[in-house]
Amino acid sequence: MRLGRLFDHWLAHAAAQGEGEGMSVRADTMLSSLLRLLGPVWPGRLTLAGVNLGDCWHHPATSDGYMPFHKLTQWMSYSLIEPLQWGGLQVRELDALTGLPEYRNGGLLLDLGLLQPRDAALASKPLAVDSEPVVEWRALTVALLDDLADAVRARLGVSAAQFPLTQVIEGGAWFAGRRIAAERRADGGPPLRIVSDGTVF
Repeated sequence: MRLGRLFDHWLAHAAAQGEGEGMSVRADTMLSSLLRLLGPVWPGRLTLAGVNLGDCWHHPATSDGYMPFHKLTQWMSYSLIEPLQWGGLQVRELDALTGLPEYRNGGLLLDLGLLQPRDAALASKPLAVDSEPVVEWRALTVALLDDLADAVRARLGVSAAQFPLTQVIEGGAWFAGRRIAAERRADGGPPLRIVSDGTVF
């Protein structure tokens, strides 16, 4: 499968599955396809059985030592939903994707005090993307975005189907994170200084 034939691939997959009304594809099916296709493009990352793991990092608290995020690939998955729908292919089970563990969403949680560094000095020194504090911050961001989504839905009286995580992020957490960052820091940057090559943040 070539990257340029993704629509045809997912359309054929939807036709073969024959599930539900109309043509549709699961969000995690999209993500799986993109991960397989784009895995080789991430430089110098962890590998497992010869497979480049991309946005996946070590953390001692996990059962196997790996903490996968795949932020940019998930962002691409989210971004493809609307164009696919224009083409007649519906995307279902959006909550199979996670919240995006990036500095706007995670920065919001730090700036509002929902997350607090155990070491106050973390805010004043550069941190590598694979450092334990950054991996932990990103993992907590994913978990807390789910809690935030539940709280917002309860407040609005809507279901996950009516108000999926994508809308909570786009119209809420990401926008609010950007706004509060601009209010608190002259450069509008995140509350932590992340050393990144641009393929994570």
